[in-house]
Amino acid sequence: MALIKKFRIKEFKNKKPAAKLEKVSLSFDKRQILDNININLNSGEIVGLLGPNGAGKSTLFNLLMGLIKPDFGKIIIENTDATNYPIYLRARKFKLGYVPQYGGYFHDLTLMENLKAVGEIIIKNEREREEKINSLISKFALDNVQEIKAKFLSGGQRRKLVICMALLGDPKILLCDEIFAALDVLTIHMLKEILVNLQNENPKICIVICEHQARELLSIVDRALILSNCKIIAEGSPSNLIKDEKAKSQYFGDFFKN
Repeated sequence: MALIKKFRIKEFKNKKPAAKLEKVSLSFDKRQILDNININLNSGEIVGLLGPNGAGKSTLFNLLMGLIKPDFGKIIIENTDATNYPIYLRARKFKLGYVPQYGGYFHDLTLMENLKAVGEIIIKNEREREEKINSLISKFALDNVQEIKAKFLSGGQRRKLVICMALLGDPKILLCDEIFAALDVLTIHMLKEILVNLQNENPKICIVICEHQARELLSIVDRALILSNCKIIAEGSPSNLIKDEKAKSQYFGDFFKN
């Protein structure tokens, strides 16, 4: 089964550090989750994080967001040691955006009310806030559903809503957790185009996608890492990663065949 050809046209060139994990280790209830992990995230690239369920992919996001602290190691964001920074300070100081796998919105509020609720916290100027919200609604083709309660939106519409909520803060780093989960093929393709367009429109943004659907992920990323058995077992461009012997033996198996 051949790898889907990347539809990205723009080549990644900028390698300015956005964030990195240095020698990070973490355990829960005497169970090792991460063991001496080193990860570099650069501005201007889309990075994929692959791995089996329970490997610690979402844990890495929680570390970056500041929801948990490592037992050992450092979380560096924009060349600043942010290991002890709380979540609100990281989000404000370093402009971190987060798209969770589940939820992330108010079920009983309309799409517009959800955006206004977040916008009023992030954007103080009312005119700027309205312009930003209306721009996102138009860009994501949500005009016809802006007065519908979030709980009645389709899966794809809810996912677009949560992305819009994250983009209200003009994030420099956007973390997307299992963004393609439980969606149909057409919706997944639409979301992939949205992510690629975001990177093309803002060449300095770093987009990190945690995903278990290897084929979908590798079709849009510049670089991917595989987390397994508490460690990063392989890293590289999609074309190189699917040829990596360790990646094939420990994760891909026969999934990608010429």
